Amino acid sequence: MKKTIILLLTLTSIFAYLPVRAQELIQGGTVSGNFQIDGQYYNEDKALGITADTMAGKRYGVNAFGNLLYTNGKFTAGLRFETYLPPMTGYSTSLEGSNIANWFADYKTDFIQLTVGNFYEQFGSGMILRSYEEWSLGYDNSLKGIRVKLNPFKGVALKGLVGYQRSYWTPYEDGNRGIVRGADAEFYINEMIPSLSESRTKVILGGSFVSKYEKMTTKRLVRGDSIYEYKLPRNIASFAGRLNVIRGGWNFMSEYAYKMNNPSAANNFIYKEGQALYSTLSWSTKGIGVMLGAKRVDNMSYKSRMNETESILDINFLPPLAKQHQYSFATMYPFSTQPNGEMAYQAQIDFKIPKGNLGGKYGTQVSVNYSQVNNIKKEQIEEGIPVDSTGTLGYSSPFFSFGDELYYSDFSLFITRKFSKSTKANVGYVYQQYNKDVLTGHNGEYPNVLASIFIADITVRLNDKNALRLENQWLFTKQDKGNWVGGTLEYTFAPKWFMSVADEYNYGNDDSDQQLHYYAISAGYTDGPTRIAVNYGRQREGLLCVGGVCRFVPAANGITITITSSF
Repeated sequence: MKKTIILLLTLTSIFAYLPVRAQELIQGGTVSGNFQIDGQYYNEDKALGITADTMAGKRYGVNAFGNLLYTNGKFTAGLRFETYLPPMTGYSTSLEGSNIANWFADYKTDFIQLTVGNFYEQFGSGMILRSYEEWSLGYDNSLKGIRVKLNPFKGVALKGLVGYQRSYWTPYEDGNRGIVRGADAEFYINEMIPSLSESRTKVILGGSFVSKYEKMTTKRLVRGDSIYEYKLPRNIASFAGRLNVIRGGWNFMSEYAYKMNNPSAANNFIYKEGQALYSTLSWSTKGIGVMLGAKRVDNMSYKSRMNETESILDINFLPPLAKQHQYSFATMYPFSTQPNGEMAYQAQIDFKIPKGNLGGKYGTQVSVNYSQVNNIKKEQIEEGIPVDSTGTLGYSSPFFSFGDELYYSDFSLFITRKFSKSTKANVGYVYQQYNKDVLTGHNGEYPNVLASIFIADITVRLNDKNALRLENQWLFTKQDKGNWVGGTLEYTFAPKWFMSVADEYNYGNDDSDQQLHYYAISAGYTDGPTRIAVNYGRQREGLLCVGGVCRFVPAANGITITITSSF
C-alpha cells in the first residue's frame, strides 16, 4: 500500500505541470488492451527421459500477460500484468509469480514527449542501447525511470533517459544492478536545410551516448598462494555514430559503436575497450532486390550487472547477420550472437523470373542468401600473458581481420511458384555449418555440424474458404543426432478454423532408442481479434533464437493451449 501511495503521488506531481486538467483525463478517454495465455500440461515420456521423478510434481505450466492502455488526447497511461504459475518448461524459474510487471504514463505534443515508469527504447541499430520485450523467449529488459523526447527544430529529434532494467521480479535496491543513462540525437539533413528538401538523396545522421553506473569497486582473484585485487570502474560509457543515405532504390546504413573498458563475467574481467561496426547496403528495382551486410563485434557485452552470466540485463543489442528461417529443420541449428567477438557478412538477392517458359504463367520468385560468421583474430598483448587473462588488457585484434574459426555459415535457395489460381509451391535448399561447441557454450565436446536441408511446401486452395497445405522437410547430417524427416498436413476453413497433423522422425540417430517420432496434432479457432489454438504431442529439445538471442527448450510431451485477444 505504501508503494502504491508513493507511485500515485509521484505521477500527480509530475503531471500537475502539464497543461492537462484532471477532468479532461477522465472524460472522453479510450481504453484498449490485449492479452495472451499460454498453458501446458505435461505427460510422462520415458523415451524422452521424462518421468515422475524428473517432473518433480510439475504437471503444468502457465505463462500469461495482459496489457491495459488508457488514451485521452495527448495523455496515455498503461500497465502490464504477468503471471507465471509456474513458468512453462524452458523458461527461467526466476519468473515464477504474478504481479504488475510494467506501468507507465506518457504525455506527448509536437514538441515534447515525457514518459515516466517502464518504457522500451532503442538508439540507432541498438548496439549501445536497446530495451525490448520478446514473449517467446521470456525476455524483458525494459527500463524503469524517466524519458524525454524533444523535437526542437524541423528535422531534429533528441532523446534523453535514465532508469534501471527489469530483472524478472527482483526489485531495485542497494545497487543490485546498474543505473542506465543515455542520450540520442538524430538529424534529418534534408528537412533541416530547405534547399535540400526536394533532393533525391536523403541523408540522416545520428549519434548516441550511454553510460552505466554500478556500485562495483573491487574484485578479488585467488591464484595459488597469491591474492589479486582489481579495481573496477563504476561508470562505463559508450558512444555510437550512424549514417543513413537513401537515393532511389539505394539504401546505405552504417553504425560504429565504442565502449570503454568494461571488465565483467562475460569477458573474464579484462580491461579492453569494446568496438562494433554494422553496415548494410541494399538496392531494389522492379523485379529484383539485393542486400549486402557486414559486421564486426569485439568485446561488446554490455550489461547493467558486471557479474551477470544469464541472458538478462543486456543494455545493448547486436543485430545478427544471418537469415531468420521459418521452417523448423532450418531452425534446428540457429546462430546465437557472440558479443565477445565475431566477424560476419551476408548477401541476399531476391528476383522474379517473368512470365514465360521459364517463369510459368504467373512468374517465379527466387531468393538466394549466404551468411558466414567467424571469430575475430586475437593476439597476445605481451609475451607470456595468455589471451583473455583476467586483470589485463585481454588481447589485441586487427580490426578488419577474420579469425580462422568458423562459427556459422548458411546458404539457402528458395523458389516460389504459382502454378494456377489455386496451387502454389515453395521449395528450398539450405546448407548450414554450425559450431556447436561455441554456439551452445561448450568446450571441445562436439564436432561442427554440417547439415543439408530440403523443403517442399505446397498449398492448394479448394475454394474461397478451404485450403490444404502439405509440407515436407528432410535434414541430412553425419553429426549430432543424424538424419531427420518431417511432414505437416494442414487444413484451413477460412476464416475461423484450422487443423493440422505433423511428425518429425529422427530416423538417423546413432542411438536406436532415440530414433523417435515427434508427433503433433493441432487445431485453432479465430473469431475477430480472438484466437484459440490447441496442440498435443511431443516437443523436441533445442535452442529457440530470435534476433540472435536464445533460450533452451527442453523436450516435452503434453498438451499446449494458447489464447490471444485484443480490445
